[in-house]
Amino acid sequence: MADAQGKYANFEELRERAVALRRSGLSLRQIRDQLKVFNNDILNRLVKGEPPPEWTKRPQAKDDLRERARELRLQGWTYDRIETELGCSGSSVSLWVRDLPRPERKRSREEASAISNRGWEEKLRIRDEERRRAKKAAEQAIGVLSPRELFLVGVGLYWAEGGKDKPYDRRETVTFVNSDPGMIEVFLAWLDLVGVERGRLRFTVMIHENADVAGAEQYWAGLVGADRSAFNKTTLKKHNPRTVRKNVGDSYRGCLVIKVLKGADLYRRIEGSWYGIVLGADPAV
Repeated sequence: MADAQGKYANFEELRERAVALRRSGLSLRQIRDQLKVFNNDILNRLVKGEPPPEWTKRPQAKDDLRERARELRLQGWTYDRIETELGCSGSSVSLWVRDLPRPERKRSREEASAISNRGWEEKLRIRDEERRRAKKAAEQAIGVLSPRELFLVGVGLYWAEGGKDKPYDRRETVTFVNSDPGMIEVFLAWLDLVGVERGRLRFTVMIHENADVAGAEQYWAGLVGADRSAFNKTTLKKHNPRTVRKNVGDSYRGCLVIKVLKGADLYRRIEGSWYGIVLGADPAV
């Protein structure tokens, strides 16, 4: 600054020079270098009130997108379509084109609804296909279970779905209840693994009284491959007319109860094995 003060008598002379340079189209950096004024505060004071030249103004990054959005809106495009075409946010599109007139509706509400429904149906189809592929990949990743794996799975299934003793009611009976045919099949395979003869099994169907009772009994008998003599009398659940049941249709077959006769020793083994799984999963317990 000392050199500049030596070259110019006072601040006003320096300002006149800075203003002239500014009006000639120089940037602040160029004025700084010419006048040797390296203090930004003083430099800004010297050119205060003088607009910067156009060439120094930084163009907004979205100017082109904004202009294109307005063009598309004038052609009748919807916000969603513009957003998809330009890859920008819906809020930006709304801000850029909100002053433009709304395009005339080219379709009736019914036609627009039908198109929307077709789009939604396609999304559902894609989603269902993704769901199917994910399940299939997970299924194929399992492969054949080893005896140890099947044993651990069976213990876990029973402890989740089977009957358990209470400290105040020691029964030590093995009773498994489920409505999922897959669960029933896995549990039967587990019973085979631990050496329970099929002759020690008794089955009971539990189902709503207004369902297809005979059909359910036939289905479960076929699934477990047992004679009707192995089935106890079906337990019917009374229907409450004030209750709207959702478990209806051909796929509803109630639940199947599997009871192992003389199963006290097996129950103790199940309970002990479950506690072993807990310890094995968390050695710190």
